[in-house]
Amino acid sequence: MATEIQNANILVLATGGSIAQTSPDVPTLTGKSLLDAIPEFQNKAGIVVEQISQVSSPNVTADHWLALARRINMAAVDDQIHGIVVTHGTDTLEETAFFLHLTVKSDKPVVVVGAMRRPYSLGADGEANLRDGIVIAGWPESRGRGVLVVLNSEIHSARDVSKTNFNLDAFKSPDFGILGQMVAGRPHFYRRVERKHTLGTAFTADLPRLPRVAIVYSHVGVTPDMLEAVATSGYEGIVWAGTGSGSLPLAIRPAATAIVKNNVAFLRSSRVNCGHVKRNDEVDDDALGFITSDTLNPQKARILLMLSLTQTKDPEEIQQLFDTH
Repeated sequence: MATEIQNANILVLATGGSIAQTSPDVPTLTGKSLLDAIPEFQNKAGIVVEQISQVSSPNVTADHWLALARRINMAAVDDQIHGIVVTHGTDTLEETAFFLHLTVKSDKPVVVVGAMRRPYSLGADGEANLRDGIVIAGWPESRGRGVLVVLNSEIHSARDVSKTNFNLDAFKSPDFGILGQMVAGRPHFYRRVERKHTLGTAFTADLPRLPRVAIVYSHVGVTPDMLEAVATSGYEGIVWAGTGSGSLPLAIRPAATAIVKNNVAFLRSSRVNCGHVKRNDEVDDDALGFITSDTLNPQKARILLMLSLTQTKDPEEIQQLFDTH
């Protein structure tokens, strides 16, 4: 069965990444070039492309996030636009998608796509992923599900998805699974995300900057000097990527306690890419003023902590945000 294209106006926002990379160094293809390569969409009215940036995803910054979210929010109030697709490099795709999941103020579909294989590679997947993303963005049942990530015919929630390897099936949602999948050219949905997103959050992209939050990675023999160095470098929060359920070694606890007393947020996450970080397990988080990440991995916990710090510095209030988003 051919891909089904709904009668919808779709805005495609291109940002670069491997999906647009025709050389080993930098993205070179424009969003228009990507769209022109898909036969189904050639000369089809209702699909508009804008080039927002042209960067490899390791070079994406918080300023890129803010600009992208503001452009999406501006587009979303246009009654003539029914859905939005963002093309993005895969290395930081999950982070950009989660930021949008928390700051887009619309229930219109926003779909982030990328490619694991560059256009010149055998079996390149960019065209198929972009085609699927456009179809999903125009599909009525896609509304109200938060920001979606689509690769390899699978539909993921931006909250749950993570890049786990370098193959075509790199993107997985290890804790809760996919939201749906593409079958015979059309999306089939099976579940929704229960946590707050898009219109349900208090977060905004109308900010001059985001608070600085760092991730510090635990390992055997870790010493407190790394934590102390970060804490004295002007960061407003630290995400601890701990072993297991966010474990905090005895050698680190005094430094972590001092950080909180100096009004720097300290959050326990896990370097394990799935599972719920247990609160008050081995560490008295309530007494020490620590925050725990729920099921968010360190890179996504960092994003929610950055946005939370724009609302409050109270650890209990931030914990409530992690328990509901």
